[in-house]
Amino acid sequence: MVGIGYTMMTEQTGPRELVDHVVGAERAGFDFSVISDHSFPWLESQGHAPYAWSVLGAAAQATSRIPLMTYVTCPTFRYHPAVIAQKAATMQLLSQGRFRLGLGSGEHLNEHVVGADWPAAHVRLDMLEEAVGIIRSLFTGGYVSHHGTHFDVVNARVWDLPDDPPPIGIAASGDRSCEIAGRYGDLLVATEPKAELVAAFGAYGGSGKPRVGQLPVCYDPDRDAAVARAHDQFRWALGGWKVNAELPGPAGFAQASQHTGPEDVAAAIPCGDDVDAFVDAVRPYADAGFTEIALIQIGGDQQESFLDWSATKLLPALGEL
Repeated sequence: MVGIGYTMMTEQTGPRELVDHVVGAERAGFDFSVISDHSFPWLESQGHAPYAWSVLGAAAQATSRIPLMTYVTCPTFRYHPAVIAQKAATMQLLSQGRFRLGLGSGEHLNEHVVGADWPAAHVRLDMLEEAVGIIRSLFTGGYVSHHGTHFDVVNARVWDLPDDPPPIGIAASGDRSCEIAGRYGDLLVATEPKAELVAAFGAYGGSGKPRVGQLPVCYDPDRDAAVARAHDQFRWALGGWKVNAELPGPAGFAQASQHTGPEDVAAAIPCGDDVDAFVDAVRPYADAGFTEIALIQIGGDQQESFLDWSATKLLPALGEL
């Protein structure tokens, strides 16, 4: 059985609505939830970027069953890893053990706000590896000091620790990130249904651990409206992560995607209300070895109808995968 999750996409929805939506996702029967952690939307038409960690705290109190997870947080620029450790431990306590900490090497779109230089990808991955080590050290309790290549920690301690620290997921898109995920992560995070990512994760030590993927979808009884909305708000996603990690703001994504047409988006993202088309889009993740897939419903004001349709039509069909 593949777990099906719901995405609280901060780029397209305000904070109170995000909490309402995850409550609805729990009621609809989704197996887990994830939240993006952004300081900017990808495109201005999305129009939002509330602070994900405040939303998570509210969601932990408003829900009772559904697991919560960052998808993903960058622990190297906007947030120091020592601060991430404290936030994640607090979330695990607030949620009574339902939190997972998803980490990644970040995007320039979000991390530029602190004014740091944006280094090459291999440097960002080295920073991620060092940051994960600091977080794990702080999860063990006691005082931690660290003077490394990228980070300093002086006599830090997380005072409120859960009995079981939150599992750490690490985003991967290539061999080096799969190595970090396999060695240091409790689960794999990815946004592409590539079997080679699952295989590399297993080869580096992740065999038998959860593998979580993510897929954008655009439900609407009017398929033309769904395609138009997906094109307006999600055409940026077709650029690939080698591009998406580098651009500094929504204007850059608008320019980079100016030649991406509605037909291109419709070919990559299931649009409309054909359940079989949505199942067919999820199946490559299952076939590649992913154990969980989080769906993103495109359109901040189109969540309630998607959740109702999911409860009655989509989730029962996906349960057969």
